[in-house]
Amino acid sequence: MKIAILSNGNANYSTKRLVEEAEKRGHKVKVIKYKNCYIALDNRHPDVFYHGKKLEGYDAILPRISNNMTKYGCTIVRQFEMQGVWSAASSIAITRTRDKLRAAQILTKSGIDTPKTLVSRNTTDIDDLLDQLDLPVIIKLAVGTHGNGVVLADTKKAAKSALQAFYLYNEDGTSILLQEFVKESAGTDIRAFVVGNRVVASMQRQSLTDDFRSNLHKGGEGKIVKLTDEEVKVAVSAAKAMGLHIAGVDIMRSNRGPLVLEVNASPGFGIEKVTGRNVAAKIIEYVEHNAARKNSKDRVGA
Repeated sequence: MKIAILSNGNANYSTKRLVEEAEKRGHKVKVIKYKNCYIALDNRHPDVFYHGKKLEGYDAILPRISNNMTKYGCTIVRQFEMQGVWSAASSIAITRTRDKLRAAQILTKSGIDTPKTLVSRNTTDIDDLLDQLDLPVIIKLAVGTHGNGVVLADTKKAAKSALQAFYLYNEDGTSILLQEFVKESAGTDIRAFVVGNRVVASMQRQSLTDDFRSNLHKGGEGKIVKLTDEEVKVAVSAAKAMGLHIAGVDIMRSNRGPLVLEVNASPGFGIEKVTGRNVAAKIIEYVEHNAARKNSKDRVGA
């Protein structure tokens, strides 16, 4: 099978692991820096070019699109989709997950519990918004990642100041979210790595300081955790709701049950080091099965 990994480059740990496992299973793999691709829009030939050469003959693509390159990365993914190439993550699903507000709306519509979230573009609503949530309150940008663009406000005065600052410097019109702070799970969350209809690895992330964010990128520590049946069901359902075959689902344990914080379309592989699980192999196995099945259907229908 010929597989393209759309990534920022070979140095990325997750990309390295996918290449290792794919080659181990006899596949031909090419890492493509999608930011260096360009496309040709034509009714009959939706081509993708890389370093001046047309990319063709691929059975599957594995998008590893960075947050700051979402729009262009999804453009490249979409072009492969137009060619009929099977993708481990659709361009639509990636776009959905990068907008926290849109993602929260989709999860809520699907009946998946999330922390209570409020959104407004009007600064005159600040008092009304804060009256609906207990303090402290979390304030964040809808497009933040790795815990960036997130503030915890302990008082109404601090919340107002943070909101006014966000509104003042938010020139691109990015939505600003106010979210309930779940005290019983402060500084701790769970990352469930979903592949297909299964959770193939899970870890608990704990802040090593008094930071309320548990992201490994912020110095959090990971350890193996066993999920409850309900948590497994919630993780798989959240990935499915977002239209993702492969996802990192972040869950918070609350007094009212598991709450989904975020669904990541390009989850990192640090979870392999924490759990000892071969996540990359599970992904390649999933790609093999589903890309082959799609290509077989295409040949039958031709």
